[in-house]
Amino acid sequence: MKKEIHPEYQDVEITCICGNKIETRSTKEKIQVEICSKCHPFFTGKQKLVDTAGRIDRFRRKYGDYRKKNTEEKKDKSS
Repeated sequence: MKKEIHPEYQDVEITCICGNKIETRSTKEKIQVEICSKCHPFFTGKQKLVDTAGRIDRFRRKYGDYRKKNTEEKKDKSS
């Protein structure tokens, strides 16, 4: 390997919002995550509220209510 072209690889602590800390190695100095294996619903078996309402509202604002369009099209075709 060529010298002085690779980033420095160092010990790092990953910190989750829940307070869990994981030791690993990385080129970054500090890593912060929102969901880790200690609090993720897949690993814990418990449901955790994740903000998806904003995504749905954004989709409906952007594309409108697709159900209304489909029912109107069906009515037009049956007439």
